[in-house]
Order: sequence, then structure tokens, then C-alpha cells
Amino acid sequence: MATMNLESVQANLPQVIEDLIRGEVLIITKNGHPVASLERLPARQWPCKAGSAKGVPHWMAPDFNSPLENFGDSSE
Repeated sequence: MATMNLESVQANLPQVIEDLIRGEVLIITKNGHPVASLERLPARQWPCKAGSAKGVPHWMAPDFNSPLENFGDSSE
């Protein structure tokens, strides 16, 4: 969590916005005291749409459905 004073936020607003987009949280201070917290708003929609991976080759291990070794008995 980054901390900046109000004057620095005003002088560097484009960079502050970029940091917020990347997920950083910013505490704004005035006269050395925290006065506000800024964070990115949650996404309004999913980043992908249903069916968007149709036709994209996917890899799956040949032993995907094989029993796990040394897993132990779950009834113990």
C-alpha cells in the first residue's frame, strides 16, 4: 500500500491512475496524516465471454484421470 501527500498525487495523477489500474491501493496524506484511500473499482464485466476459447487447442496431461499415488485413504 503506497502513501503519497496530496500535492504529489496532484502532480503525478496519470501515474497514480496507472498504479490504481494495476491494483495498488493508495493512501493520501495531508500534513502527514492520512485523509483518504484510493483503490480500483471492481470490474463491471468478466474479462472474457462464454465461448471465446472455442477452437483454441488445450493441452491435458495423458495421466489426468489416473489415481493419485501416495494420496492416502480419505476415510482415515
